[in-house]
Amino acid sequence: MFCEFFCLNITIFQYINIFHFAEEKLWTTFSDGSVRLRIDSSCPQTPVTVHEMFLECVGKYGSLNALSSKTDGKWEHITFKEYYHLCRQSAKAFLKLGLQRFYSVGILGFNSTEWFLSAVGTVLAGGITTGIYTTSSPEACYYVANDCRANIIVVENHKQLEKILQIWEKLPHLKAVVQYKGSLQVKRSALYTWKEFMELGNHISDEHLDEVIQSQKPNQCCVLIYTSGTTGNPKGVMLSHDNITWTAAQASRAGDMQPAEIRQESIVSYLPLSHIAAQIYDLWTGIKWGEHVYFANPDALKGSLVDTLKEAQPTSHMGVPRVWEKIMERIKEVSVQAGIVRRKMLSWAMSVSLERNLNPSRNGELKPILPAVADFLVLSKIRKMLGFSHCLKHFSGAAPISAETLEFFLGLNIILYEAYGMSETSGPHVMSGPHTYRFQ
Repeated sequence: MFCEFFCLNITIFQYINIFHFAEEKLWTTFSDGSVRLRIDSSCPQTPVTVHEMFLECVGKYGSLNALSSKTDGKWEHITFKEYYHLCRQSAKAFLKLGLQRFYSVGILGFNSTEWFLSAVGTVLAGGITTGIYTTSSPEACYYVANDCRANIIVVENHKQLEKILQIWEKLPHLKAVVQYKGSLQVKRSALYTWKEFMELGNHISDEHLDEVIQSQKPNQCCVLIYTSGTTGNPKGVMLSHDNITWTAAQASRAGDMQPAEIRQESIVSYLPLSHIAAQIYDLWTGIKWGEHVYFANPDALKGSLVDTLKEAQPTSHMGVPRVWEKIMERIKEVSVQAGIVRRKMLSWAMSVSLERNLNPSRNGELKPILPAVADFLVLSKIRKMLGFSHCLKHFSGAAPISAETLEFFLGLNIILYEAYGMSETSGPHVMSGPHTYRFQ
């Protein structure tokens, strides 16, 4: 079934047949298996489950806003305390629908509050959260849903539902489908709206859910990430509770993400959550450190992302190289259309900023007033236009980024911190941040 292995913060894949061991090993190919965890003295952290991490979050940040989404032009906010309660309700609904231990819930849709509630609710109910790319064909959806043994599939809208309707009868483990946006345009048994789904949780007691939660261990699988399938069919990477909770804590600190008791970070969620990078950055780190997550519109990458950034005013932002390249291209287009004075001002300001950021050791030789003037008169206005007025950290990952793009943003006084990683490393493997940056 699953052809990839997971261990502490790294997944090792080998293609061999194995059998259950009585003693816990460092890896397993069984979704219901467990692994032996190792704790490194250089970054020790007591292994915890997702639920234990969430409980700690609620204890510290319960009254703070956790999730914000826009409905009919108005932002609606959910606190961490409400977030936790809704996740429990989601978990109970999954149990009512017959989610089996270590079977999956497939989630097919754009980033939203419902995506988060489904993901966390699945884990609390003892299942395995499995994202399905929204661009997947019905055939690709079938492969993932069948391979992960999906008991339930949560879809965003009718467009995504149509894909599942085409393959429903071929999925032996599928018990129900839930649509979380829009009204149902078809009627059939075991198909629910989000409202109907959440109400199913009323039939499961808190005591029963607590029994399921208490049986979970940090060394058991809770998330399944499917690779892109560029070399054949997608491969399912099994990640344990410890993979998720350890990475959420350690990687985010390497990037200087602050816990909410110091300063609540705010981010905009728009990259595919079926990808490990966005899932760690948006979902799990958000719970660990009490971050405020704003959800972008589904057409974010078609132009509306900047509008959301301007409203949300994130303190941290992550983009794949193509996102940063599109921003660069747009700024260049606007510059060409501007008058000659504005073009020269922008060119001068960016050259001053680039010189300062490329040669920090020579800052004493530069007139100290010049970078400050350039930033105040020109560059700060560009960042405001992009929605980055309050943004202190900018990350790039998931693919290589060109030196040209890095230098362009240095000219805007925006340092792009790069991260390298894989699904098999629970996301980031090596990364730079405010305290560990060097331009190559």
